[in-house]
Amino acid sequence: MTTSTSALADIEGIPHLNPAPAFVPAPERSRGGIPQLTLPSGHRALHLTRYQDVHRVLTDPTFGRTATNVEGGPSFLPTIMPKELLLNLDVPDHARMRGFVNADYSAAGVEALRPAVQEILAAKVARLRGAKKPDLYADVLDTLPAEVNGRFLGIPDSDIDFYRPLGHTVQIASDKDVPGLVEDFTALYIYLTELVTGARPRIEGGLIDRFVAARDTVEPPLGDAELVGILLGSLLGADQNILSVSAKILYVLLCRPVLWQQIAEDPEITGALVEELIRLIPLGNISAFPRIATQRVEATEGVIEEGDVVYPDAFQANRDPEVFPDPLLIDPHRKGKRHLQFGYGMHHCMGAALARMEIVEMVSILAQEFPALTLDADPAALPWDSGVVLRRPTALPVRW
Repeated sequence: MTTSTSALADIEGIPHLNPAPAFVPAPERSRGGIPQLTLPSGHRALHLTRYQDVHRVLTDPTFGRTATNVEGGPSFLPTIMPKELLLNLDVPDHARMRGFVNADYSAAGVEALRPAVQEILAAKVARLRGAKKPDLYADVLDTLPAEVNGRFLGIPDSDIDFYRPLGHTVQIASDKDVPGLVEDFTALYIYLTELVTGARPRIEGGLIDRFVAARDTVEPPLGDAELVGILLGSLLGADQNILSVSAKILYVLLCRPVLWQQIAEDPEITGALVEELIRLIPLGNISAFPRIATQRVEATEGVIEEGDVVYPDAFQANRDPEVFPDPLLIDPHRKGKRHLQFGYGMHHCMGAALARMEIVEMVSILAQEFPALTLDADPAALPWDSGVVLRRPTALPVRW
């Protein structure tokens, strides 16, 4: 079946979907003539919104991340993160650690997880069918990414109730209780350290086992802190981030029933439609982390000078009308350049293939099981969780 353009929908008017800016626009432009904003840390940053400029910053290693993750550095976060987190590394350290995990997190590497996703989803679909007040978030979505990632890493389901609240606090990253944030971040770090060192039991044969066994295959060998840095990104991203994106994709599909009907009638369109929704849906209240320019670069609106802090706004770039005509239209047949939601270049999201596989599988199964699924609530009245890198509806009452 071929979906016609006339059957498409857009995201305009969907309540709460677009986040409020996590920054304050600055009244004057930079010394190079580029619009600026003020970060929560108080620093001025160049606000790049054109696809060409954001792509350039994300792919150019001369825009560094490491120098921002320091006490008093330019940041959206009220505290610093572990320096070994892949997100914070620049060349050459990033390449050494990223190369260690590339095969496992490739599309081929995560494909082995598909049967586990299907098995877990089957149980959750049965739970949804039997619920007196079916809620897609509570009955299906809530622990799905954590359970899948647990199978991948080798983490028991019994640990979920311990580490998930910690990860939630870290991704919300509220400045209202920084000591509490640091305490939970530290507890999460210690938990992963215990998994790596064997002080806490893990399931045999998971990625943690394989990483520990293969740590000497890179030069120099990976230390415990580096393995924890890799796993911290996975524990947060493959749980909280996938949950946020999944919840918002299903929310949009339920708010635009014509799209749900298309998936139910033509399952082959699911992957392309999910990809288009990923382009349009921001993960949290920000869409990237700041970088610092280490050399002078010409941008479309001016010049980025050496030492400038830049915010490559992937959210705005993914809606650049010069690259994505009629950008708010949800068009699964859209051709052209790839969206920037997963980043680009060396900081391209490690778990992108896992997220795509898991979300497409989930949407496909739900649409086949519940072709008449519809939202059983006023979208504007749904509760939302909102933070720096976490934002999603926390209830999706449904009927069919």
